[in-house]
Amino acid sequence: MNYQHAFHAGNFADVHKHVVLTRILLYLRQKPAAFRVIDSHAGAGRYDLFGAEPTRSGEWREGIARLWRAWGHGEGRGGGWPLVAPYLEAVAACNPDGRLRTYPGSPVLVAHFMRQHDRLIACEIAPRACASLAAAQHGDRRAKALAIDGWTALAAYVPPKERRGLVLVDPPYEDTSDFMRLSAALAVAHRKWPTGIYVLWYPIKGRDGSDALARRLRRLDIANILRSELFSFSPRVEGGLVGSGLIVVNPPFALQREMHIVLPLLVSLLAPRLGHGSEQQSNQGAHPGSNQGSHRLDWLTPNR
Repeated sequence: MNYQHAFHAGNFADVHKHVVLTRILLYLRQKPAAFRVIDSHAGAGRYDLFGAEPTRSGEWREGIARLWRAWGHGEGRGGGWPLVAPYLEAVAACNPDGRLRTYPGSPVLVAHFMRQHDRLIACEIAPRACASLAAAQHGDRRAKALAIDGWTALAAYVPPKERRGLVLVDPPYEDTSDFMRLSAALAVAHRKWPTGIYVLWYPIKGRDGSDALARRLRRLDIANILRSELFSFSPRVEGGLVGSGLIVVNPPFALQREMHIVLPLLVSLLAPRLGHGSEQQSNQGAHPGSNQGSHRLDWLTPNR
């Protein structure tokens, strides 16, 4: 699977990933000390949802468009909405006229929540995407775009001098070896910076790849690994994306509690046909490829 950011910008997987990322960034902002974010596979920074790639896939219409529409219709009150609202406000900052056209990739989203003394290293090896990323960050002294392989960057840039922050790993999964590289890269980076927060995203086409990843992560002898998975809400083409997975190492204390609230909300918003039944489905486990949305939240390894 080749998960190129431009084709999938704003889809349900981006919503899942970026809501969790936003919650962690807000946690980091609570303390006055500076933090650094290292985005290993940053992409282009901003995406025109009416550009060639997003138009061809149309996936954003079943992702961010549904949240944006519900929020605009006044549904964003109570329940889990206050936890999702900061993410939507960051999207709104890229669309000042109130019409959804631009979607912020992870480096632009991160920059929205950084303070003046926080820093971002955004790595992107694809020349076209890196040029777009540099343009998106132009004039922002807090951020640096680097044309470097993300896997190399993971070992090179940890630990940061701030000793606070997170590493986001979101590769394109051009082949199945990226699943193997994900766990191996985490092992190397965690040895160098065991107190950092690591957010690892992976696509789910079926259970085999994600379950094998979970087994490898459990064998790393790394404590405090939280897994969050969100599953798609309509049948996909053979071999297509059916779910979004996130591994969070050293999650903020409140993140698990927040995700217990947010994930059912995302299911209900992204799968409006399910209504209230979606919460029951989500608590019964995940069923990739079904026509019902679901989620899973559990600890791969406990805190020590």
